[in-house]
Amino acid sequence: MNRLVLKFGGTSVANLERIAHVAEIVAARRAETRAIAVVVSAMSGTTNQLVEWTKGAAGPDLHGPDYDDEYDVVVASGEQVTAGLLALALRKKGLKARSWLGWQLQLRTDEAHGKARIMGCENPEFIRSVDSGEIAVVAGFQGVDDNGRVSTLGRGGSDTSAVAVAAALKASLCDIYTDVDGVYTTDPRITPKARRLEKISYEEMLELASLGAKVLQTRSVELAMNHRVPVRVLSSFEGPVPSPNTGTLVCDEEQIVEKQVVSGVAYSRDEAKFSMIGVEDHPGVAATIFGALADAGVNVDMIVQASAKTEGRQNIVFTCPDRDAAHASAVLNNLNGKVGYESLVVSRDVAKVSVIGVGMRSHAGVAKTMFQALSDKGINIQVISTSEIKISVLIDASYTELAVRALHTAYGLDSD
Repeated sequence: MNRLVLKFGGTSVANLERIAHVAEIVAARRAETRAIAVVVSAMSGTTNQLVEWTKGAAGPDLHGPDYDDEYDVVVASGEQVTAGLLALALRKKGLKARSWLGWQLQLRTDEAHGKARIMGCENPEFIRSVDSGEIAVVAGFQGVDDNGRVSTLGRGGSDTSAVAVAAALKASLCDIYTDVDGVYTTDPRITPKARRLEKISYEEMLELASLGAKVLQTRSVELAMNHRVPVRVLSSFEGPVPSPNTGTLVCDEEQIVEKQVVSGVAYSRDEAKFSMIGVEDHPGVAATIFGALADAGVNVDMIVQASAKTEGRQNIVFTCPDRDAAHASAVLNNLNGKVGYESLVVSRDVAKVSVIGVGMRSHAGVAKTMFQALSDKGINIQVISTSEIKISVLIDASYTELAVRALHTAYGLDSD
């Protein structure tokens, strides 16, 4: 049976009027198939309010084993409200619908409350309900751990919930409705000439999401790629029935006929650069440094190691999210007695700019184009990181917008 999953974000269900509009969209999509599941986020602003209430109740030491499970109980309630309201709106239109919470769906996760990872989703009753023609309205962002406790998937987790539901149903398509009409070559607020992409590969979307593009959550793309779930990004602020050329389809690379050398330019201002000068040069130093950071939950990105002026020492430069800068500094200061470094310099006024494209695999000169474009604008590169389909550079944050526009033009991505 042809099954369809629709997901609506917070701005799409921001109030009762928007929820009624979503009900119209769902009703219109019934013409395609009778087997539909709808995944919803909390109404816009609700999760932030719930988080503030948990802070007020628990005090400054909110996170930890004594708090995280109850934190999830509170913040997961936002999606529960939306699911119930949308089910009511659908019933008002004469459609058969019911809400499903994470524990009812048996969306199993690990026990990492607040940022749980999905382990599986198997509920034959849910599949039978969908196939019977009853519209399933699923509360996104939440699941249940092996102890039967409510868990949440982290910010943007409703995207991941939708893909997990689509994978469990073996759906032909998972439509993610949001406040933008697709995935663009870069942020249209910075570059008005940015173009909407009709298709983008899972690999490219995964890189874009992890490098600053906020259209889809990184883990949702990863899950879609692993289960080969076709995902389409659409706007909920347009007509109820999408036209054939609407939105952006995230799919296998083989489905894209014309592959661009570079498909998009991403940026992130949430970066901090750490320069460890004169680190003792002997086996195990890097393992000690980055092991301690990993144990502290600091996600390290770019890493560069080079010989220092002092014989027997080296310089290590790396980046991490700016929000973790203070925590990372404390970890490194505690390590000084173990690894021995001469100084630590932390730069927080930096940004990461990246170009992404599967065409890089078969084209030479991609890096040259990037470096030349930045040089022509007088932008100095501090750190470089590459992968098979990505080149990232760290620059002064004040040049972010200039760099994005220059690279967008250099790779021929500007619209006519």
